[in-house]
Amino acid sequence: MTEPASHEETLTTTCPRDCYDSCGILVIKRAGLVTAVRGDPDHPVSRGALCGKCSTAYNREWRDPRRRLTQPLKRVRPKSRGDGSTAPHDDADFEPVSWERAIAEIAGRLESIVDSYGARSILNAHYTGTISLLAGIAPMRFFNRLGTTEVTPDTICNMAGHVALRYMYGTSLDGFDPRTAKDAACIVVWGANPHASAPHAHEHWLPEAPGKVIVVDPIRTPTAAEADIHLQPFPGSDAALAFALLSVIHRDGLIDESFVSRHVQGWEELRSVIAACDLGRLAEATGVPVRLIEKAAHLYAPGPSLLWLGQGLQRQVTGGNVMRACAMLPALTGNLCKPGAGFLYLNGNLSQRGMDEGYLSGAHLAQAAPPAVSHMDLADVLEDRRRSRALFVWNMNPLGSCPNQARLRGALERDDLLTVAVDLFPTDSTALADYVLPAASFLEFDDIVAPYFNLSLAAQNKVMEPIGEALPNLEIFRRLGRAMGFDEVEFHDTDSEILETLMSRSGLGESFETLKAKGMIWVPKDPAPQFAQRVFDTQSGRIEIASDRAAADGLPRLPQCRSDPRPAAGNLRLLSPAHAWLLNTTFGNVQKITVRLGQATILLHPSDAADRSLCEGDLALVRNRCGRLDLTVALSEDIPRGVAVAHKGRWLTQDAAYANVNALNPGSKSDMGESTSVHSVEVSVEAASR
Repeated sequence: MTEPASHEETLTTTCPRDCYDSCGILVIKRAGLVTAVRGDPDHPVSRGALCGKCSTAYNREWRDPRRRLTQPLKRVRPKSRGDGSTAPHDDADFEPVSWERAIAEIAGRLESIVDSYGARSILNAHYTGTISLLAGIAPMRFFNRLGTTEVTPDTICNMAGHVALRYMYGTSLDGFDPRTAKDAACIVVWGANPHASAPHAHEHWLPEAPGKVIVVDPIRTPTAAEADIHLQPFPGSDAALAFALLSVIHRDGLIDESFVSRHVQGWEELRSVIAACDLGRLAEATGVPVRLIEKAAHLYAPGPSLLWLGQGLQRQVTGGNVMRACAMLPALTGNLCKPGAGFLYLNGNLSQRGMDEGYLSGAHLAQAAPPAVSHMDLADVLEDRRRSRALFVWNMNPLGSCPNQARLRGALERDDLLTVAVDLFPTDSTALADYVLPAASFLEFDDIVAPYFNLSLAAQNKVMEPIGEALPNLEIFRRLGRAMGFDEVEFHDTDSEILETLMSRSGLGESFETLKAKGMIWVPKDPAPQFAQRVFDTQSGRIEIASDRAAADGLPRLPQCRSDPRPAAGNLRLLSPAHAWLLNTTFGNVQKITVRLGQATILLHPSDAADRSLCEGDLALVRNRCGRLDLTVALSEDIPRGVAVAHKGRWLTQDAAYANVNALNPGSKSDMGESTSVHSVEVSVEAASR
């Protein structure tokens, strides 16, 4: 921290958004007030600049008391209009109440529900609105103690990939160290879009890596356009493309037979399958030319090579199989266990960085927890009064993010469903809550950030007081637990005590104060190869391409060479990726960003538009059995024929229909983990009647 004579002080903190980057932040204060939030020039990721969306939001809405929730609110009018209206609710639906009253009333109603229906009828819906440890994990102490039903967080995003990689490698959370890119001859980015979701990796990490970059993506994103090779498969054909690459690798003698014989189970079963692959047919199925498949295979296989498996890759009906197929590449080419080699899905193993997740979450407080439910089933469960009597929503905006949007809205309008929402802002979901509790922003409390890309640990430093009566997430649930008579130490520990306990248990030789002074530290200090000890947490201790566990779960023992059928006649396959100016629904209320976003659009290939007599700027009716939207047509040759793109993350209040692209998402599950298959949605597109 610096404090010049002008009474200007400079503090550092860390961005805790659900993003690969986890940027270092510089906060400027004058006369005790925050005047600017910028990228930290000394931070190895941000290098003096935040992404546009964070810079815009943190210097406006995040610090604007006129836009923030500043006091607890209690509903005073019924949730349902009774007239079939889909208009958003307004401030007159609520009245301000004190924290004492809100906490006491919520606790009383929860106790009544537990007595009459059991704690399993209370649903806990949360995700990664913030990824800092106290705000993102420690509130689970309350829910574990109460015994609620969890809506499995990752089913809305990436659970299929986790399940698939655990079958093969025993872990999905121990990826390569990005610092090892300096040793890589090749980096493959498959199904990730760094330009939108890891902007500093797009701007710095990839361009500065000495190796060739291959991007695999149905959309020619800016990251794909800057790559040395862009493979552009039709959505749903990724597994076939992985087999095509392996066919070339096997044909041309690039399998690492020595590594495979020592560390891989199932190659002998798979070898004949690979040998029988018809490269021409696989190229036709994927839409990727043979010459590009061969070029990519010859770049990747000799290594050392890195494989970044994106979360978007597995949001398909066969997403788990896709991940297993792609994850064979490093195993069969020996691109593991050495510098510059490995794969990465998420670096989410907190114990690797010394963080005690069980202590954080109060895992020992949970006794006979009821079975969790998938976000794909949330509308079903909330429509069933026997299964759901209360809902907590924190760190997410389910009405904007979950499938079956129209049904979910109807279920949330139940007046007999106690809904408690914790948020910084009034959102689509808080509008249908019974109690809305104002949360503090990351600028307003101390915490720790453990990024899921870079292997670092960073301090989130309190740089200003909470706006209005806002409280940190953990303090809200701590108060609620005490009001319900929970007397365990987990409901009395202060934030500072928890942070010091975490650091003292970490074995890193740091306190929270020294972490704050340093801003961030690398863990480990120097990059180490992935699986350096050549030990894999599977039943056999080897990489299990052939998985007995998968077979026991009713899945194929081996990854399958398959492609999804092309869309039904006249339909298009709809992709709903992240927008560069949004982060899920975060920032959907930032005025300068909503102006930049403009009207909701559907991106079409010009030939698909011409087939439907549609031109740039026309209004199109986009529909399927789940719902319908009117979207403005935009044209681009950056997507294949047969594909449409409508970005996720818009708030419902932005559009007259009070709906976003999830109105078209029926919530079909992937083949593993009951996870989302949102990128397998099909729609018809036609001119809208005016």
